[in-house]
Amino acid sequence: MSQTKVDIRKFGATKDGYEVKLYTLSSNHVEVGIISYGAAISFLNVPDKDGCKDDIVTGFDTLEDYCDKRTYFGCIVGRVANRIAKGKYTIDGKSYALPINNGPNTLHGGLEGFDKKIWEAETSGESVIFSLTSPDGDEGHPGEMSVSVSYTLQENILSIKYHATTTKHTPINLTNHSFFNLGGHKTWDTDLSNHEISIPADSYLPADNDCLVTGEVRPVDGTVFDLRNPVTLTEDLLSKTGVGFDHNFCLQRNNKRNLHAKVKHMPSGRILIVESTQPGCQLYTGNFLSGISGKHGASYTKHSAFCLESQNWPDAINNSFFQPGSFPDSVLLPNKEYSHSTWWTFDTA
Repeated sequence: MSQTKVDIRKFGATKDGYEVKLYTLSSNHVEVGIISYGAAISFLNVPDKDGCKDDIVTGFDTLEDYCDKRTYFGCIVGRVANRIAKGKYTIDGKSYALPINNGPNTLHGGLEGFDKKIWEAETSGESVIFSLTSPDGDEGHPGEMSVSVSYTLQENILSIKYHATTTKHTPINLTNHSFFNLGGHKTWDTDLSNHEISIPADSYLPADNDCLVTGEVRPVDGTVFDLRNPVTLTEDLLSKTGVGFDHNFCLQRNNKRNLHAKVKHMPSGRILIVESTQPGCQLYTGNFLSGISGKHGASYTKHSAFCLESQNWPDAINNSFFQPGSFPDSVLLPNKEYSHSTWWTFDTA
């Protein structure tokens, strides 16, 4: 096994003078860059079937763009990924109100979630470990939360491990929000019709017009959400969901390493395999990308990139049916540790 190399350099500075660094992990197969702003993956170079590497995630060339635009490209989102209905929930008989930033709901941590924070970072072997302290009352949530996220590159596998503790009962749902286009930036695909995807989920969570889960769990049988066998992400398929996929697929609840998704880019032969200990995977097909100017001169337009967000079921804090017994761990307790892992394997065919 080859040794992963780690490089550190300055990426930029915020308007108030805080330095942001770029940490690059390189193996013989993969090169990934993560910035300390949002602990965000800023580039991810992987080979195609001919061995030619290209950057397969959206992002920006400058820190200014990351700071000024709210795209969630590559970042860690929290405290609570996805939507919280009307920005409200109740814990231990006390009601909490959060900032509203997505229609009538709170999305991805609120106005200044973890994606807008500068994380502390340290390197260890093949890993970069980012850490953050979220103070009591941050974006309306109770308790001081200590969070760490480690990125580890071993050959062609990038793993992301999440840990957190808290001083009070508080909701939590952490994930990485990378947007992928496996064709790469050299010939940026303007849609996803060259991508074939499968997700081994027997059920999914329906969502309303604001993309908030309705509280139902439905079987995928006989629906456009049946992705158990590979399907191509054509515009015709996406239109059958409404504006495109932005739905949670329900996977195994055993806290073990389970397959979440497999995606193949047919022209390049690039393959992405997603595995996780999390119980859900949110497939988002870039429905609200609006011609954002990105890296290498690319324009990130509607349906030109997708996300596979391994996470807890959305809005579980407001849906008791989503959390039977101790699952999912939508509320973190002071005497407990939040711990989940996700693995991305890059292959070719």
